[in-house]
Amino acid sequence: MSGLSVYAQSIAAVCQLDWPNDRILIQVLDDDIIALLIGNVVAGWKEKGVNIVYRHRLIRTGYRAGNLKSAMSCDYVKDYEFVAIFDADFQPNHDFLQHTIPHFKGNPELGLVQTRWSFVNKGENLLTRLQNINLCFHFEVEQQVNGIFLNFFGFNGTAGVWRVKALEDSRGWLERTTVEDMDIAVRAQLKGWKFIYLNYVKFFVNYPNLMKLTRNNNIDGILDQCNFSDYVFLI
Repeated sequence: MSGLSVYAQSIAAVCQLDWPNDRILIQVLDDDIIALLIGNVVAGWKEKGVNIVYRHRLIRTGYRAGNLKSAMSCDYVKDYEFVAIFDADFQPNHDFLQHTIPHFKGNPELGLVQTRWSFVNKGENLLTRLQNINLCFHFEVEQQVNGIFLNFFGFNGTAGVWRVKALEDSRGWLERTTVEDMDIAVRAQLKGWKFIYLNYVKFFVNYPNLMKLTRNNNIDGILDQCNFSDYVFLI
């Protein structure tokens, strides 16, 4: 599957979330080289009435952290209370926000709701099966146990919802590191913010099929499966 096809499917999924259109803003944050193609996909959904904006950076200062920092610095962010972050190859179920946002209500100390990943091609070959074993342990044991007994776990960088105030209180996304997900989680925890991990809410994603790409010596295929974009939802 080409990079553009992945983006188009994911954008379609997020544009069909079951949530009032006047209470959500979708930002597509793009550091990719196929900007015009992704911009056309976004424009198509905007014509259908979806509240969506496309942000493309010509200079990738700070990489992913810099991209997120740039998006959260927009003036309209002040009008929203929560922000959901998805990688470009993640496809949420239509009821994702209905399962996550209610946890914030009546819980002002809650800063993050993290959900788990579910892999649609986990049985494709030996490598995808091994990756699945490793990441299932991470979600089923590490994230779930740490969430229950320590009330702390690392943000996975995607498939999570933050309270905007928690990000601002923790100084936001810092460009000093390439592990911005763990960095912001630690700083938020030190500020006293609480986290919740929902193992039953699953986000669908494909493992990179490195065996097939290596066998075919397909460098373009490897690049296609790298994540250059993020989707940020302001709720």
